[in-house]
Amino acid sequence: MNYTLHQLQIFLKITELKSITKASEALFLSQPAVSIQLKKFQDQFSIPLTEIIGRQLYVTEFGKEIAEAAEKILHEVEMINYKSLAFKGEVAGRLKISVVSTGKYVMPYFLSDFTKKNKGVDLVMDVTNKDAVIKSLSDNKVDFSLVSVVPDQLKLNRVELMENKLFLIGGAATDSNVASGKKKIFEHHPLLYREKGSATRDAMEAFIAGKDLPTRKKMELTSNEALKQAVIAGLGVSIMPLIGLKNELRNGDLKIIPFKGLPLVTNWNLVWLKNKKLSPTAAAYLDFITSEKDRIIEDHFKWHQSY
Repeated sequence: MNYTLHQLQIFLKITELKSITKASEALFLSQPAVSIQLKKFQDQFSIPLTEIIGRQLYVTEFGKEIAEAAEKILHEVEMINYKSLAFKGEVAGRLKISVVSTGKYVMPYFLSDFTKKNKGVDLVMDVTNKDAVIKSLSDNKVDFSLVSVVPDQLKLNRVELMENKLFLIGGAATDSNVASGKKKIFEHHPLLYREKGSATRDAMEAFIAGKDLPTRKKMELTSNEALKQAVIAGLGVSIMPLIGLKNELRNGDLKIIPFKGLPLVTNWNLVWLKNKKLSPTAAAYLDFITSEKDRIIEDHFKWHQSY
């Protein structure tokens, strides 16, 4: 057999996405180029690796076994590259981080200088909701997670990064006559929620229940961006993290509605399992965060501290 690492990479991506078109997009290759490499790879086996039924691509059982082998081979090659860089004294390896969805406005700033300085580090950042982040931690699938509420069901170490403030937010056209910090605002405007499993949703529900506030026409949106656009469009009001609203507040598309008991203030925390043995790359990143977090907050989040 005479297959190449490039063919292994292409075949593995096809098995992951179940589509030549999607694989070509993910690999930044043309569809014909991917098809040609798949055929060359297939020609080296007497048993089919994939099959087309209708318009859907399926991976055969034999193909799945070859994909598993390809993944192991590519992982070993990756480790050789990392070890070569490490031997030269460079930080090299894969850094895996899971981030709650609102944390996408925070985490990149705490990664940028580290990845620029250490070219041998490959970053994998999964942005999802709180429940999925906790699962990735408990399953030991990531080095670190960024959360605003530290889960008490896991034994974790943490580094506190910065405050997370949640305000009552309305669109530019929110009626100022009822935006006076009184309960009647919730009688006049529908309250928009994040999906279940979101830390923002949990914090908002706890606040609403604690104040015994009236709510109507509850709507649920599955991302912070969708929620923000819904508030801008005048669909209702919501209790939202300040961190993702910088431009909209400055442009006047959104406004903070003063309300007793708000903002809710928690903290963004970088967390990891207490019994986890950190890789050299993860340990280097932890050293970086410990020494540089205050500078990063001062450089990039001074506006946040002014509210």
